[in-house]
Amino acid sequence: MKVTRGYVGDAVRPYPVGTIGNFDGHHVGHRSLLQTVVQTARRAHGTAVVLTFDPHPVKILAPHGDLRFLTSPEEKLARFEEAGIDEVVLLEFTEAFAMLSPEAFAEQVLCRGLHLKEIFVGQHFAFGHKRAGKIADLVTLGSRFGFMVHPLSPVMAEGGVVSSTRIRQLVQEGNISQAAVLLGRHYAMTGVVAPGAQRGQTLGWPTANLRLPPDRVLPPDGVYATVTVWNQQRYDSVAYIGTRPTFDAGERLLEVYLLDGTHELYGHLITVEFVERVRGDMQFTGGEALSLQIALDVDRAKDLLRRHHEMFVKR
Repeated sequence: MKVTRGYVGDAVRPYPVGTIGNFDGHHVGHRSLLQTVVQTARRAHGTAVVLTFDPHPVKILAPHGDLRFLTSPEEKLARFEEAGIDEVVLLEFTEAFAMLSPEAFAEQVLCRGLHLKEIFVGQHFAFGHKRAGKIADLVTLGSRFGFMVHPLSPVMAEGGVVSSTRIRQLVQEGNISQAAVLLGRHYAMTGVVAPGAQRGQTLGWPTANLRLPPDRVLPPDGVYATVTVWNQQRYDSVAYIGTRPTFDAGERLLEVYLLDGTHELYGHLITVEFVERVRGDMQFTGGEALSLQIALDVDRAKDLLRRHHEMFVKR
């Protein structure tokens, strides 16, 4: 997959078929859209193109907001490649870019910049300064500038429209299982294992610790049944997010205990997939009480993971 920063007006792309968006989360709605783009491009022996923005437009339009993301930029690119996209065009989103009228956006970006032949977008797609352009405007501009516009209906699941906003809310509420339905996979976080205070080792529950990115959507503090991916292997695990109030609250971390024994993970990149919430955060009278609760948490997580794996096999 090719990644291009800025559109190159003279770039050669056989019959470009594209879509536009931020694609945070790469949920089931995004995947349906990307699949349509890829299939259409393949039938035309063309190029499947995604136009996306860096930074996220909200960072420019509402810089004091607290928007958090479901995926990192690296994860997004990996998902595009998995979907079969041929080229991702990353446009820098600036205040000047945000001032483009709908007509200027269609002409300068979609027509002269990308030379699109067909574009697929959601039926509520909005574009241009203050999102003034609507899907009917895009259809009209497409006829004028030589590209076909295909509005798509939203994907529905769990009683509503699948959207990144809805998934963010579910994750932040701790509703991990419903978020997974909308994502089409478990919500996950990836990071390099860092040294910790070794309290888990002392208590008999050694953990791998990940520092939490400040701009990522996080589940609420507590204990979770998880699956940890390391070195292309999957391990059942139990994870804790929080500040460890039993031992004087400190930095908020993600701590992971692998159920099949200890592994030397310091410095290694791991991915933690959240399967189900076990309990909220608690403060204990000391290490012994905490260790007893961890044993209960491990038993509960094993049961949740066993049932999850059984359901997966039945599917």
